[in-house]
Amino acid sequence: MADAKVIPFGEEPRAKRKGKRVARARTDRTSALAPVGRVLTQAAPEPDTEAPTVPAQAGPAESGRGGAGSPERDGGGWDRKLAHGLSFLRRRITGEYEVDDFGYDQELTDQVVMSALRPLYEKYFRVEVKGVENIPEKGAALIVANHSGTLPVDGLMLQVAVHDHHPAGRHLRMLAADLVFVLPVVNEIARKLGHTLACAEDAQELLERGEVVGVMPEGFKGIGKPFSERYKLQRFGRGGFVQTALRAGAPIVPCSIVGAEEIYPMVGNSRTLARLLGIPYFPLTPTFPWLGPMGVVPLPTKWTIQFGEPIPTDGYPPEAADDPMLMFNLTDQVRETIQHTLYKLLVQRRSVFF
Repeated sequence: MADAKVIPFGEEPRAKRKGKRVARARTDRTSALAPVGRVLTQAAPEPDTEAPTVPAQAGPAESGRGGAGSPERDGGGWDRKLAHGLSFLRRRITGEYEVDDFGYDQELTDQVVMSALRPLYEKYFRVEVKGVENIPEKGAALIVANHSGTLPVDGLMLQVAVHDHHPAGRHLRMLAADLVFVLPVVNEIARKLGHTLACAEDAQELLERGEVVGVMPEGFKGIGKPFSERYKLQRFGRGGFVQTALRAGAPIVPCSIVGAEEIYPMVGNSRTLARLLGIPYFPLTPTFPWLGPMGVVPLPTKWTIQFGEPIPTDGYPPEAADDPMLMFNLTDQVRETIQHTLYKLLVQRRSVFF
């Protein structure tokens, strides 16, 4: 309690002393409300005539990576980040979030998985993206890319590239092999990320919904090839992805990825261990399995992802999807485009790591 001020009796008239007491009470109330006023001032600052210009609206790609309205870029600091995190946890615990028919959880992908993959993408592999504007801003598209690297890290980096660099912040729905969906933990993560089984039915349904779908037709032949055959495309199957694109009328966007081949140089393959474990191959690299868990750490190579010009398919008649010669020609066109782009990027590359 503050010390009271002593006023000698009879020194001033009563009315004047009363007026001073009222004024002192108002001053005390003003002092008590000062902290509240400071909080309100921080939450809603007074307009400044020389305030810097702020963009009217952040683009979707920026908002996905901490744009306006996100806790990373708002000026609230740790209190806002904490409130945002607690709100996220509450929705996860109470089940107040949405997943689609395939199990895709967009909120978890944007706020957790992408945030976890982004340091690997930006700082470790230092991925450079070219031609992302060739992916349409809306509507369906089928991205066809080469596959390599012993472990399917290239599919994850491709997903981050589309999510972070596309002007419309689009989400890539990858088609994955059967093995992905039989592994206990990997299955759940893949579904949450929007991956689905690499079959014509699932791919066509996603394309008809207007999604961007990614496929790597080389499959295990590409990801498990020896280091001596790096950047040499394997067979693209029977062209099923072309048939799916024709039926959906979706453009095909060729995509070339350089840098993934060297993260785990596969110098050998233990077929006996592969049969025992029920996997397509058991890689032997300069570090795995000789260094144990440390051998799983990928080499910090420099990546480049380039999206080529889209190949339209909406000009073909409906019966074109059943024309084997057309499917063969389009498949060969996509494969040759990716292969030539790989050679071009390799010539331009200064070093594997820089």
